[in-house]
Amino acid sequence: MEKTMPIKIDPGSLKRRPAMRAADRIRVHGGEVPYLTFPLLEEQTWCRHAFSTRAGGISTGALSSMNLSFVREKNRSTVEANFRIFADALGFPLEHMVLSHQTHTTNIRVVTAADRGKGFLRERDYRDIDGLVTDCPDIVLVTFYGDCVPLLAVDPVHHVIGSAHSGWRGTLNNIGAELIRTMRETYGTNPADVRAAIGPSICPDCFEVGPEVAEAFLAERGTAFSEPILRRGNIKDGEQKYQLDLQEACRRNFLGAGLKEEHISLPDLCTCCNWDVLFSHRGSGGEHGLMAAFLWM
Repeated sequence: MEKTMPIKIDPGSLKRRPAMRAADRIRVHGGEVPYLTFPLLEEQTWCRHAFSTRAGGISTGALSSMNLSFVREKNRSTVEANFRIFADALGFPLEHMVLSHQTHTTNIRVVTAADRGKGFLRERDYRDIDGLVTDCPDIVLVTFYGDCVPLLAVDPVHHVIGSAHSGWRGTLNNIGAELIRTMRETYGTNPADVRAAIGPSICPDCFEVGPEVAEAFLAERGTAFSEPILRRGNIKDGEQKYQLDLQEACRRNFLGAGLKEEHISLPDLCTCCNWDVLFSHRGSGGEHGLMAAFLWM
């Protein structure tokens, strides 16, 4: 196996946000290939999941070390090696992976057995896909992150899994509800049965946006939805800035889609606050790799 880089993760050194419930406290798995899991989803023993960190790979420089983005790495073989290292550590075959093609849409792809390997072993025949759902065993759904919000949803009744990437545009346009709608219409999922995890992502203290973003939320989603997730920040160059709580917005999107409050896990880890061990666009000033969420059964 390729030699891994020496980034290590000390769980005790992570900057954590207050967690109201044990289910909101993300679990850190150490070792040479560290990864994160969400207690609420771990209760569902019929499926598995993992969220990568910066540690355990062979990428160098600003991409050090577990970069999983083919777009950001010039050498494709390095990213392939990182995937191989991670898959070996978690125990799933590379040929079972299906990769998203993220462009901040709300498009969800229903993944079948015919899609195995797309995006990794063979070319994708789809584009502009920010979410994936399936009821097929032996398929690993893979989506990518570097501050945006990971959304993982599982239906324990019909054994359906879904994963989506929710940046501010996806959150504004409610990709969370679209993910649940696709699960419901395709597989008969009852939203009240779904367990969902909102993964490590940028916190409101770190996510400053301009008035155009705040105005977009107010115009599209209304004041009742938008005011609780927007906090007035500093005035810079004569322009009012806002702190945007994407994680709470995603929680509200899930609630609006019919999920029960106790079935939604919020993250206690901010990517930007922990950008030394989690890739962060804001924290790194734009020079970074990408982490990935893996969900399979």
